[in-house]
Amino acid sequence: MICDPDAMTRPTRPPAPARESATSVGAQIGNPCWLAHRYDPDHDAVHFIAADRAQRGVATFLTDEYLPSLATPVVVPRRDAVAAAPPAAPVHFIFHSAYCCSTMLAQALDMPGFATALKEPVILNDLVGWRHRGGHPARVGEVLDATLTLLGRAFEPGEAVVIKPSNVVNALAPAMLAMRPQARAVLLYAPLRIYLTSIARKGMWGRLWVRELLAKQLADGIVDLGLTPEDIFRLTDLQAAAVGWIAQADLFAGLVARFPDRVRTLQSETLLADPFATVTALARFYALPDDPATVQALLDGPAFARNAKDGKTYGAADRVREHKTGAALHADEIDKVIIWAEAVARTAGVALDPPAPLLG
Repeated sequence: MICDPDAMTRPTRPPAPARESATSVGAQIGNPCWLAHRYDPDHDAVHFIAADRAQRGVATFLTDEYLPSLATPVVVPRRDAVAAAPPAAPVHFIFHSAYCCSTMLAQALDMPGFATALKEPVILNDLVGWRHRGGHPARVGEVLDATLTLLGRAFEPGEAVVIKPSNVVNALAPAMLAMRPQARAVLLYAPLRIYLTSIARKGMWGRLWVRELLAKQLADGIVDLGLTPEDIFRLTDLQAAAVGWIAQADLFAGLVARFPDRVRTLQSETLLADPFATVTALARFYALPDDPATVQALLDGPAFARNAKDGKTYGAADRVREHKTGAALHADEIDKVIIWAEAVARTAGVALDPPAPLLG
């Protein structure tokens, strides 16, 4: 479908969004090129921006940083937007631990006639922030349900919509799966050592990010590892990274137990070692075309040949080389944190490899 932003109504952005006619709202919501981009809880309104498949494809994530000023937002009251939404496409999820090739996988699945993939739509982050600021759980849940409806608009008939939220949204994964009983989810993660190496390689910014992530996980109440607030305060950066990773592994195991027929786990190294078998199994799990020609077409796209973050040429050999360099540089610290983390996970009863692998 071709986006035609000029054909859309572009109201100004008053403090409270003006209510538009049902015909105007229906035209906007019916066009999947208009992405449900932000949620304003003060006015219970959704901000839509024009972003077609090509524009989303080159954006690393569907956030303000990567979709700057594509169009003046169309501001629609949430209830009007939901009422005007067309029947949703089948929706599936990729939940992930971060630094595990999730962006690459989502990019690979975005192919006309196969699936529309959404890479970390920021509107879901808005709901997490609202929840942390004290949003009432029932209202957050109501808006989350509406958001999934508005995100579940595929570009072409017959496509599924695969949503890869940011991992700060993981605490909402149980609710999202409960709200969409037909949805399936792959829980993608990097092995702990590889994850810690990725964080260490990124220097101060990577270490700051894991502390921010842990703070959000604590606010979500998903860190149940027997650590006191004083214990948390005393953690080194990589210990904080390990705690956040273990909390996610615990969450993933809980999702498998709650939704055994609809959730599978996938290790990043399995994906990289045999992308054809992995993507075939994933397509079959999502009830999407899994014939060899379709799978090969997905693999022949740019996702597996470029760095998902900056678009530069990048292959499996580059990733291995970078991780070897990072692991050697930070080996002593990583080795010590691994031993400590294994003890924490063992004491808390958390498996470092979540159950129900997609392959195996």
